[in-house]
Amino acid sequence: MTRKASDITVPDLSGRLALVTGASDGVGLGLATRLAAAGAEVILPVRDPGKGDAAITAIRRSYPRAVVSLRELDLASLDSVAALGTVLRAENRPIHILVNNAGVMTPPGRRHTADGFELQFGTNHLGHFALVGHLLPLLRAGRARVTAQLSIAARQGTINWDDLQWERSYDGMKAYVQSKIALGLFGLELQRRSTAEHWGITSNIAHPGVAATNLLKAQPGLGRPKATTGGRLIQALGSRGILVGTPDSAALPALYAATAPQAHGGRMYGPGGFQHLAGAPVEQPVYAPLRSEDDARRVWEISESLTHVGIGRAQAA
Repeated sequence: MTRKASDITVPDLSGRLALVTGASDGVGLGLATRLAAAGAEVILPVRDPGKGDAAITAIRRSYPRAVVSLRELDLASLDSVAALGTVLRAENRPIHILVNNAGVMTPPGRRHTADGFELQFGTNHLGHFALVGHLLPLLRAGRARVTAQLSIAARQGTINWDDLQWERSYDGMKAYVQSKIALGLFGLELQRRSTAEHWGITSNIAHPGVAATNLLKAQPGLGRPKATTGGRLIQALGSRGILVGTPDSAALPALYAATAPQAHGGRMYGPGGFQHLAGAPVEQPVYAPLRSEDDARRVWEISESLTHVGIGRAQAA
């Protein structure tokens, strides 16, 4: 991989086990590639085995000695999340890095997960919440760094507390923003609870800035037959190096948050360029919608109730 001026140096990760959700393409694939290049063993939990095989081929093409493997995971199904947790707990290997990166964005019509949750809230937040719960013993054993991948869209917006599943009035972008705010509140609360309960986990949050990733491209499976207008504009700007980043540069803040010795728990990292759209990763002030500890506790409790996964205590059946 060609180094760019905005690139970062990743420490030696030999002997470390990393797991990156959404690593079959885009930013997630970039993250998995860089972690493997630094010596980590990387697990790619994927919904589509064909895309997963292609991702592993791409990583090994660049780094023939990379140690990478697939596991099955559909974040839109709590049964699938629980099954992955069962598999990995049976393997009983400490996890040192977890990047909760996978996500879906703005289906034009309301869709739901296998468990009946609004698709974005269920996939982007609840699926990751449940995953951390099922993997908690392994994360504690590895004194893991857990990084939640947010969106620059989370800098404003709110949780729709009265209609979390957007059943009465669906707005795709507002629902997407809610899912990322919830994930960010969870990531910061995880750090607070880890500190209070001595779990040994370091949890932080990151955002990729703006880049022409697969989230903005055509997604026929989500009812979007062509790229969004904004996606086409971002693609045009990115190809000319104007304002926005690339999928490779968009991976850097989460990569920094997950690996840099200087990155700490309870902090947020993002691109350091104009309006934080692109550039080398830096620490940034936590977005205003993520600062309320009361909101974070409320999201945590609601998430436990909805997923039937209790983090740090006996899990519900």
